[in-house]
Amino acid sequence: MSKITEYVARLPDANGHIHYPQIEHDIWQELYARQVGNLSKYACSEYQQGLKDLGLSGDKIPQLTEIDKVLLDTSGWKTSAVPALISFERFFELLANREFPVATFIRSKEEFDYLREPDIFHEVFGHCPLLTNASFARFSHAYGKLGLAASKEDRVFLARLYWFTVEFGLLQAKDSSLQIYGGGILSSPGETQYAMGDKPLIKPFNLVDVLRTPYRIDIMQPVYYAIDSIAFLDEIVNMDIMAGVREAKKLGLFEPLFEPKSKAS
Repeated sequence: MSKITEYVARLPDANGHIHYPQIEHDIWQELYARQVGNLSKYACSEYQQGLKDLGLSGDKIPQLTEIDKVLLDTSGWKTSAVPALISFERFFELLANREFPVATFIRSKEEFDYLREPDIFHEVFGHCPLLTNASFARFSHAYGKLGLAASKEDRVFLARLYWFTVEFGLLQAKDSSLQIYGGGILSSPGETQYAMGDKPLIKPFNLVDVLRTPYRIDIMQPVYYAIDSIAFLDEIVNMDIMAGVREAKKLGLFEPLFEPKSKAS
């Protein structure tokens, strides 16, 4: 997380207000407009309700103080303005304190479709609506506490749990219909259409399998893991996740379903 970035986060003033130039509001507007139409069809109902509760504007970048009012009232969470990239230690520390890190910059036109580091659109539009949901909020809090206490080696395995749930998680109902709850998909039109298509492999959530699955951040995901409802996140919290990590370390990683980055075209 704490790698080099070309983006610079905007700082709030004495009243907590962040000033963005109009060109950046225009980017938010375009990002919002092209993705919001996908959500009524593909996003889970809990996300859609959270989006309504937050009352995000499609015309301008929201103020974190406005989001905090809703999150504090619904789940006891708040946001925390951070630079573009933060350390794993800081990331886990914030989640353990029920604070969701939000980088206060928005992507450039040149990186409109793909961004290596999360910007405010990804964090606010992709993740914050579900933080109004009790199960998602409890999972995020428990994950933060677990990561804060984990070793550096174990955090690598825990990162896969976060990746295949909070970032790229799917819901698969008993009728086999798919919905999205992962913010990495919800904030990306391309990933939304891909995930809902017939190319990726959809597997039922299994803790040890998730912890053994390698991923790359710069490609469409070849495999997703699906849970049957947002409430299942509470079941994951009650699992012995660190025992799962020990088992995954013993068994080793699955063979990647993608080429190594050096060989990929």
